[in-house]
Amino acid sequence: MAMTEIKSGDTDDKIFIGKSEEPAWLTLGLANRHGLVTGATGTGKTVSLQVMAEGFARAGVPVFAADIKGDLSGIAEVGEAKDFILARAREMALTFQPDQFSTVFWDVFGEQGHPVRATVSEMGPLLLSRMLDLNDVQEGVLNVAFRVADDNGLPLLDMKDLRAVLDAIVPATKKALDEAGDTEEMAVIRAAAQKFGNVTKQTVGTIQRQLLVLGNQGGTMFFGEPALDIKDFMRTDRDGRGMVNILVADRLMQSPKLYATFLLWMLSELFEQLPEAGDPPKPKLVFFFDEAHLLFNDAPKALMDKIEQVVRLIRSKGVGVYFVTQNPIDVPDKVLAQLGNRVQHALRAFTPRDQKAVAAAAQTFRANPKLDTAKVITELGKGEALVSFLEGNGTPAMVERVMVRPPTARIGPLTSPERAAIINGSPMKGKYDTMVDRDSASEMLQRRIAGTAAPADGSAPDGGGFLGQLGGIVGAIFGTGAGRRGRLSTGQVIARSVTRSVTNKVVGGIVASLGKSVGGSLGSSIGREIVRGTLGGIMKR
Repeated sequence: MAMTEIKSGDTDDKIFIGKSEEPAWLTLGLANRHGLVTGATGTGKTVSLQVMAEGFARAGVPVFAADIKGDLSGIAEVGEAKDFILARAREMALTFQPDQFSTVFWDVFGEQGHPVRATVSEMGPLLLSRMLDLNDVQEGVLNVAFRVADDNGLPLLDMKDLRAVLDAIVPATKKALDEAGDTEEMAVIRAAAQKFGNVTKQTVGTIQRQLLVLGNQGGTMFFGEPALDIKDFMRTDRDGRGMVNILVADRLMQSPKLYATFLLWMLSELFEQLPEAGDPPKPKLVFFFDEAHLLFNDAPKALMDKIEQVVRLIRSKGVGVYFVTQNPIDVPDKVLAQLGNRVQHALRAFTPRDQKAVAAAAQTFRANPKLDTAKVITELGKGEALVSFLEGNGTPAMVERVMVRPPTARIGPLTSPERAAIINGSPMKGKYDTMVDRDSASEMLQRRIAGTAAPADGSAPDGGGFLGQLGGIVGAIFGTGAGRRGRLSTGQVIARSVTRSVTNKVVGGIVASLGKSVGGSLGSSIGREIVRGTLGGIMKR
């Protein structure tokens, strides 16, 4: 067979994935219809993921992928012409051309990449309840805490803010009131909490203990500011190639619920922030969700319904979601039905359960009369896969046995010095590296307990100066002057936020930008309820 002088095999509208009798193409215009990469451990799933990520990046599509074992990090370095790679290229009539891809590393713990943070408000009570493994009663109390924080203008940025609000809604005993006294503001908060149901000290104590566990698992580092701007995942490099964003997840995987809930939060953020795009010629972003079964394990029905909704609707935002797991049965049927592009590596059938899993996997493909799909699944060698991608009118092609093409970047992990050099030269360097602890619920409640809270109109104590005038101007626009206590209107919350943010920036030298401070910390007041609504987390009223 004659060698073909091709660098990647891709075309303007397709990604070359592999070859059998005919090439296997992933059509860019259909790549936002989602996909699934499955197979037993050691059968080549990571290599297939890398091949797909490289193809998307070459096409100018940004990529986000969780890297569980560190193997995917090699995509940032030039590929090596090893014997087995050259042999595979010759077998497929390709000339191997080494390549590398612009990569940004992210790490919830900030050790092997840029820190990734979200505010507590952005996460919302439903996802946070899943992180904390709360029961229905405990989740209800957590919803009360979020609602009280919203109604009383208490931004929930980090875990100490949430702890402070939980403490504030606990009914005060007569002995505690006699010893410590009380303030009108704190009495209002406790009364507001009891309106939504019985909030007991025991339930709040359980939630606080779960918060401690989450903090020990890394939650303290994850919640805070500057919060991640999800659009930083959607960049291209100077050559017009998509940036490859890799979440370093080896340590994060030690806390499976934190890992799965974090990725689900990212999906929800993409869904909420991106405008409708229909079916673009290529995706705006492709999102690879490794160890996808962790997302669905023990998930309550309400959460499962919302996961299915987000996966189904995010396609119209131009985002393709690709789940990576061992077997298709790891993914619920309603979600599986949304995954049109399939790559199935080998499965082993040593036990009756394994045999059932193989049969179920075979049934998810459009049958090919030339193949006994169930039999072939158990016979696939390393680097081989059964492939069915969407074609022309959006219907799945017949399943084919395909030899997956070799990646052009390095296969295998980076060394520590290589990773450090990439992080040091990253376009994200300096943006997220320093945590900012600005005035929020914890500090505000401390002042209210001490009876030194600022006036309700948000003006300076002396009523004068530039900041006092600014508060007056904003108050005139949004109506934040003195008025009844209780829930503020959306306009009042925005005005108070603008004033407080400017104050912090001038007086405290806050590093985070004003826009991000308002958007991240006050999501609970100026739109975060929309996100919670999408994930079913906001309280029914």
